[in-house]
Amino acid sequence: MSKARGTFGHRLAYLAYRGVEGVFRLLPLPLCFSAGKLLGIGAYFALPPYRRLAQRNLTIAFGGELAEREIRSLARRHFATLGANLFSSIKLTTMNSAQVHRCLEVVGAERIMPVVESGRGFVYLISHLGNWEILAQVSAITPPGVKRSTLYQPLSNPFLDALVRARREAGGTTTFDRKAGFGGPIKFLRERGGVGVLVDQHAGDRGTWCPFFGRLASTSNLAPLMAARTGAAMFPISVETVGAGRWRMVVGEPLEAAEGEAIESVTARMNLVVEDTIRSSPADWFWVHNRWKTPNPKFLLASYRRGIALPPGMGATELKPFRILFRSPNPLGDACMSIPAARAIRRGRPDAHLTVLCPENLVGLWESVGEVDEVIPRPRRGGGRAVTATLRDAGPFDVAVLCPNSPRSAIEAKRAGIPRLVGYPAKWRNRMVDQLIPPRDPAAGPRPHHVTHYLKIAERIGADLSDESIFAPPATEIEPETCRIGISPGAEYGAAKCWPAERFAAAARQVAERLPEARFALFGTRSEVAIGERLEAEIGGGVENLVGETDLAGLMDELRRCSVLVTNDTGTMHLAAFLGVPTVSIFGSTEPAWTGPPGDGHRVLRHHVPCSPCFLRDCPLDLRCMEAVTPEQVAEAVFQVVA
Repeated sequence: MSKARGTFGHRLAYLAYRGVEGVFRLLPLPLCFSAGKLLGIGAYFALPPYRRLAQRNLTIAFGGELAEREIRSLARRHFATLGANLFSSIKLTTMNSAQVHRCLEVVGAERIMPVVESGRGFVYLISHLGNWEILAQVSAITPPGVKRSTLYQPLSNPFLDALVRARREAGGTTTFDRKAGFGGPIKFLRERGGVGVLVDQHAGDRGTWCPFFGRLASTSNLAPLMAARTGAAMFPISVETVGAGRWRMVVGEPLEAAEGEAIESVTARMNLVVEDTIRSSPADWFWVHNRWKTPNPKFLLASYRRGIALPPGMGATELKPFRILFRSPNPLGDACMSIPAARAIRRGRPDAHLTVLCPENLVGLWESVGEVDEVIPRPRRGGGRAVTATLRDAGPFDVAVLCPNSPRSAIEAKRAGIPRLVGYPAKWRNRMVDQLIPPRDPAAGPRPHHVTHYLKIAERIGADLSDESIFAPPATEIEPETCRIGISPGAEYGAAKCWPAERFAAAARQVAERLPEARFALFGTRSEVAIGERLEAEIGGGVENLVGETDLAGLMDELRRCSVLVTNDTGTMHLAAFLGVPTVSIFGSTEPAWTGPPGDGHRVLRHHVPCSPCFLRDCPLDLRCMEAVTPEQVAEAVFQVVA
């Protein structure tokens, strides 16, 4: 029954189209052109999504050349031209060949003849420029006696498909179904024929990523590949609108591969040729299709089989940026654990520009990550509206990677107009996140380290995680001092994470007894000043109390001078691990397998009790998990690291 309904619908659409054709047959071509132009202008105002898409594409192509006002004007002219050419193409199907040729000026057709005389075939490089359907109705660009053909994507409506095929073949154009393979077109070229290939569409995952108006775009290498296999030449063909019902068809200079030139390089040069034809009449090109489509799920390009190709003489720094917003986790420790993912994302494509949005207190951390191009502090005041305004001013962005699971992070990015949001599922926000990262299956085994939680985002969008340097500490000129031992006795999360202060002091005294040259540096926030003063008094000499005295950048410099950091499970521990400073970390209420310091050279002390890990902020019992860790154990761990 559904098949019968589908057939009925196709037949109804076919009859409706033939009826429209009958009306157009009675109208003069200039009237059809003018009516289509008016319809196009109306569509510009009536179809906001397509208007925004056209303006976005025009901004990508001409943003550095035209003002915003000029881009809007060009978009309006494009809609008008598109409507005019659409109505004209319907009218042209009702006209005979002689009538069509009278509407057309052909330039450069003589360029094809030398290729034919040399016994070679040729490939028409066809773009969606102007009234491109007219190409199937004219023979003026094909030398006498030479066969012409085109690769053809069948229409979903079989009745309309049969009509279009019949008309093209009646005009002398052989059609080859793309789904049937390329044996027929290859044979056609070897017999000195001409084959038309559309070359300006998004080619999906199978394309080669080449610059198009300076921005990487997935591009089909079919035309260069066919030319290479048959020795054929390639000629760009463009159709420009020059008046009401008047067009100019231009055959450009042949595009030939140099001896030994790779197909990918020829494909990249082909894009430059197509770009030049569009620049000759920019209002004519089909700006309402998503040429620079962001792939889903892998918009990073490291894993694509055909890879990236740049034309000779062009470097990666000349590419227009693919702008990625990385929304940092808010806690210091989580932010440190997300850095390998941020690095992998930035390295995922040569045109990536990585902007990090983070709390103001984390700016220094992210500025130390070499892969980060820009850091934006989240406004302290103004709430979500202030963040949205900040993102709009800093944008536009192509994608946003959301590390926090909060609905707010998604709302702010969505309101800023970022077209692709990536993140984990979370309550109240799943409909706003365009690309949801599948959560971990609890049945898949033990929960991995939290670093992998962020790396999974990077992997899902196409990053290469095989490069171990994403875990490397940032470069610095600060050298660690011999036997400078840092101590971080606090934890903002709560008292359940804190080893007793008197035990830190006892461990430090034991270290000093065995290592008289040892010097201690105390670190913490302003709320922990009392703990710092107590430790300074109980340890005795050789103590530099920096609790509450450093901002994040200063803390990073001080940590770099340490040979080891003795710490609770806190953000300072993760910061030290990120900087490459060995740690002796004391765990109680939390789980080191999930949030321990990543990397080598660290010592984790943890006494497992039946109630751990509880993840409570305050222990309701007797803090037995922390009390079980002795000063002797901590001192011995410090000796091992220093040794």
